[in-house]
Amino acid sequence: MFYTYVLMSLKNKRLYTGFTNDLKRRLKEHNEKRGGVYTSKAGPFEIIFYEAYLNKKDAMKAERFFKTGYGREVLNDKLENYFKSEKK
Repeated sequence: MFYTYVLMSLKNKRLYTGFTNDLKRRLKEHNEKRGGVYTSKAGPFEIIFYEAYLNKKDAMKAERFFKTGYGREVLNDKLENYFKSEKK
């Protein structure tokens, strides 16, 4: 399985989108400051959203989509709906 995921920085509340084949390992890497330039400075993080895919190509495509203007709108709607349902 491959995953597209969204992390939230506990430091500045900003979001980071990525993809991986191992969510636990990747979150650990981000929180150990082993990753990209942004995540090495903005941690610690928590996973607030993920989607699973059967192949890497689809996960990469979803990551690219969520980083576009319209993709961020779609993602924000998904996150908003999720957090609304959690409050009930």
